[in-house]
Amino acid sequence: MFAVHLMAFYFTKLKEDQIKKVDRFLYHMRLSNEALLDIMTRFQAEMQKGLGKDTHPTASVKMLPTFVRAIPDGSENGEFLSLDLGGSKFRVLKVQVSEEGKQTVQMESQFYPTPNEIIRGNGSELFEYVADCLADFMNTKGLKHKKLPLGLTFSFPCRQTKLEEGVLLSWTKKFKARGIQDTDVVSRLTKAIKNHKDIDVDILALVNDTVGTMMTCAYDDPYCEVGVIIGTGTNACYMEELSNIDLVEGDEGRMCINTEWGAFGDDGALEDIRTEFDRDLDLGSLNPGKQLFEKMISGLYLGELVRLILVKMAKAGLLFGGKKSSSLHTKGKIETRHVAAMEKYKEGLANTREILTDLGLDPSEADCVAVQHVCTIVSFRSANLCAAALAAILTRLRENKKLMRLRTTVGVDGTLYKIHPQYPKRLHKVVRKLVPNCDVRFLLSESGSTKGAAMVTAVASRVQAQRKLIDQVLALFQLTREQLVDVQDKMRAELEYGLKRDTHLLATVKMLPTYVCGMPDGTEKGKFLALDLGGTNFRVLLVKIRSGRRSVRMYNKIFAIPLEIMQGTGEELFDHIVQCIADFLDYMGLKGAQLPLGFTFSFPCRQTGIDKGTLIEWTKGFKATDCEGEDMVDMLREAIKRRNEFDLDIVAVVNDTVGTMMTCAYEDPKCEIGLIAGTGSNMCYMEDMKNIELVEEDEGRMCINTEWGGFGDNGCIDGIRTQYDKEVDEGSLNPGKQRYEKMTSGMYLGEIVRQILIDLTKQGLLFRGQISERLRTRGIFETKFLSQIESDRLALLQVRRILQQLGLDSTCEDSVVVKEVCGAVSRRAAQLCGAGMAAIVEKRRKDQGLEHLTITVGVDGTLYKLHPHFSSILQETVKELAPQCDVTFMLSEDGSGKGAALITAVAKRLQQAQEN
Repeated sequence: MFAVHLMAFYFTKLKEDQIKKVDRFLYHMRLSNEALLDIMTRFQAEMQKGLGKDTHPTASVKMLPTFVRAIPDGSENGEFLSLDLGGSKFRVLKVQVSEEGKQTVQMESQFYPTPNEIIRGNGSELFEYVADCLADFMNTKGLKHKKLPLGLTFSFPCRQTKLEEGVLLSWTKKFKARGIQDTDVVSRLTKAIKNHKDIDVDILALVNDTVGTMMTCAYDDPYCEVGVIIGTGTNACYMEELSNIDLVEGDEGRMCINTEWGAFGDDGALEDIRTEFDRDLDLGSLNPGKQLFEKMISGLYLGELVRLILVKMAKAGLLFGGKKSSSLHTKGKIETRHVAAMEKYKEGLANTREILTDLGLDPSEADCVAVQHVCTIVSFRSANLCAAALAAILTRLRENKKLMRLRTTVGVDGTLYKIHPQYPKRLHKVVRKLVPNCDVRFLLSESGSTKGAAMVTAVASRVQAQRKLIDQVLALFQLTREQLVDVQDKMRAELEYGLKRDTHLLATVKMLPTYVCGMPDGTEKGKFLALDLGGTNFRVLLVKIRSGRRSVRMYNKIFAIPLEIMQGTGEELFDHIVQCIADFLDYMGLKGAQLPLGFTFSFPCRQTGIDKGTLIEWTKGFKATDCEGEDMVDMLREAIKRRNEFDLDIVAVVNDTVGTMMTCAYEDPKCEIGLIAGTGSNMCYMEDMKNIELVEEDEGRMCINTEWGGFGDNGCIDGIRTQYDKEVDEGSLNPGKQRYEKMTSGMYLGEIVRQILIDLTKQGLLFRGQISERLRTRGIFETKFLSQIESDRLALLQVRRILQQLGLDSTCEDSVVVKEVCGAVSRRAAQLCGAGMAAIVEKRRKDQGLEHLTITVGVDGTLYKLHPHFSSILQETVKELAPQCDVTFMLSEDGSGKGAALITAVAKRLQQAQEN
C-alpha cells in the first residue's frame, strides 16, 4: 500500500516538475486575461479599419463583403447543387430542401481527391478538373438533363462585388494554382463547365466556407449570425449592418462579412505575442509573413509548432536526454491529429509515448508528461486567441444592436474543433469570460460548409423570387413622367371646369370662391379672435397685430373634440365650440369684450360672402348631422345666442389653406398660393376675378379654395389607382369621395401601407407569412410611422422597434421591405401633389401671359413638415413639370390661427376703406 502511495507521489511530483519546466520554457505562449482583452480591443480596431473605405486597402483584416444579405427563414425549397473546394478533399453535393411546413434537408454527396499536381499546377486545369468531377456526379445521380442552381464554396479570400462573382485575392493553405489570382473564379468555373454540353447549371452564389457554416446552422437556429471555422485554416464571418460597410452602396439591411481574420497581425499588430517558434514556422511556410494569426491557431500549423518546440527543448537538453531523431527534424512529421491524441483525457500519455516512439525517440515518463503539456499550451493558446477575436465580433454585434445583453448563436465547423478533445470546452469558457454580457450558444455545423453553400443558393433563389413579387407591387406606385404630365393636364382641365358656371356642378375640383379679395399690406392692427376647427382638436386664439413692424403675438388654448361630438348632431357640435370660446375668454379675462372674429373652418364650403359659408360635405372623420347644406357662420351665431353670455363680430369664415397663404403673404408679398399637405390635402390661390364665372364682378382678384382633394372622383385618375387605394377608399367614411386626397394626405398614407403589408404577408413575403391581429386593425399604421421609418438617420434596428410596437415581429429583411413600401407610397403622394401644384403655377403663368413666373407657395401640414423626403420630392416634381416657373416654398407658422386673424384684419381694413 505504501509503495502505491509512494509511486503516486513520485508521479505527481514528476508531473509538477515537468509542467513547471515547460511553463518556464514556453512562458510567452501563456496569455493572461488582460492580454486577451487587449487582443480583443486590437481586433475590434482592425475590423473597423477593414470596413472603412479609406483604411481598407491597408487593413490586415480585410472584412470582405459577401453579398449574402439574408439568412434562411424556413420557407426555402427546391433542388440545389453545391461544390466545396478548399480543403484536403473536394466535395460535390445535391441538396433537396423541402417545404410543406417542415424544414427538412436531404443530401447526397461524393468526395473527389485534390492531387498536388492539380492544386499547385495550372489554374485552368484546376477548374477543368472541378467541372469533370461535377459532370461525373450529375451523371451518377441522373441529373444531366435538369437545370439546377449551384452554390460554390470557395475557402479562399475573394473580393466580391456580387453574390455570384469573386476575384481571388490570394491562395492560402496548400493551394498554389497558377494564373487564378486576381481573376473571377465563378467565370473561370462557368467557362470550364461549358465544355460539358450535357450539363446545365446556373452558379447563383460564391460562398466562403465560413459563410456556408453560418448558413447551415442558421437553417436550424435563426439566432445564428456568426460562423467560425477552426480546422485546417481558421476564419470567421458575421452579419454586419450595411450602413457600416463603406465598400458597398446602400445602407438598408445587413450583409454577411467574411473577416478573413487569419491575416490579423500581418501588419505587425501581434509582434509582442509572437514567439521564436511562430517566427520559425512562418519562415518555413509556403507564404512567409502572411496569415500570421492563422499560423498560431489552425490545424495546418499546430502540429508543426509542437514539433519545433520539441526540437528546441531537446537541443537544450530538456527532453529525450538531449537526443534527437531524423523524424523529429522532419517538417510535418507531427500533425494536429497527433496533438489531439496526446491531449486525450485518459489515454493521452500512452498516445504520447506511442507517437514519440514512432518518431524514433525513446521517451521517459517525464518526457511524455512534458510533451503532453507542450501540446496543451499550444492548443490552449490557439483557443484563447480564437476566443479573443470571436469576443470582439460578439461585442460589435451587441453594440450594433444597441443591446445591454445579446443573445446569439455561433455556428462552428473545422476538424480541430471537432477532433480535439479539449478545444471546444476551452474556447467556450474563454469567450464567456471575455463577453459576460452575451448569451452565446455554440452550434456544431452538422453537414459543413457545402450544405451552407446550397442554403445560400436556396436563400438567393428565394430572395430572387420574393424580390420579383415585391418589385411588382412597388412598381404600381412608381409614376412615369408621362403619367405625371397626364395628372397635371387633367388637374388643369378640372380647374377650368370648376371656375365655369356651366361645368361647375360636374367638376370634381370645386374651385370655391372665398371672397378674400385683398392681401395684407402691413397696415393691419388690432386684437382679433380666431377659431380653428379642422381636426380632432379645436383651438381658440387671441391675435394681436401691430402695424409698422409687422409683429403678430398670439395666445391660444387647445380643446379636444370627443368622437361623440364629431359624429353627433350639429347643434351639439356648435354648443361645444361656444363652450370652448367661453372658457377661453374667461381664461384670458376678456368676457364681454366685443372682438372681430375669424373662423378657420377646414371643410369644403360654398361661400357667397366672406362671412357666409355653406358646408358642402364633412371630411376627416366628422359626421355631425344637420350641417351639410347649412351656413356654418349662422350655426355659430345661433349657438352664441343660445348661450346668451357674449356677442362676437364674425367677420370671416376661412379655409385653413387660405389662412396658410395669408400668413406667408404677410411676410412675402409674392405669396399667392396656399398648400396644405397634412391630415388632409388642399390648395388655394389668387385668381383673376374675370375668370371666376360664379362671381359677378370682373375687377381685381379673389382667392379660390380649389378643394382639390375631390380630384379624380369622376374616374379620371383611375388608371393610376391601385387595388390598395381602392381598399382604403372602400373602408373609409366617404367611399368614392376625395380620391386624390386619399392618395396624397397623411390621413390615408399609413392605411395604404397597411393594406400593402397585409397583401405581402399573405403572399408569404413578410413577417414569415403571419398576419398579426394588430396588422388587421384599421388605422394602426399611422402616417407618423412612415416619417419615422423613412428617416435617413434611423437604423433598421429602430425600424424593427417601431414595427415591434405595432405587434409585428420583423426580421431585418422585413424591415428593409417595410421601409421600401413606405418610401414608394410617400414618394407617389409627393409626386401627385407636385403634379397638381405644377398645374396651378402653369395656369397662373399662362393667364398672365408671362414667359417666366416667379411665385411663392405658403405651405403647412404635418406631412410636409415632418416627413423626411415629402417636401423635396414635391419641389423636384414641380420644377420638372413647370420648368418656366420659379417656385419658392415657404413654411407657414400657424396659418390656420394667425391666417384667420389676418384675413379678418384685411377684411376690416377693406370694409373701413369702403365706408370712408
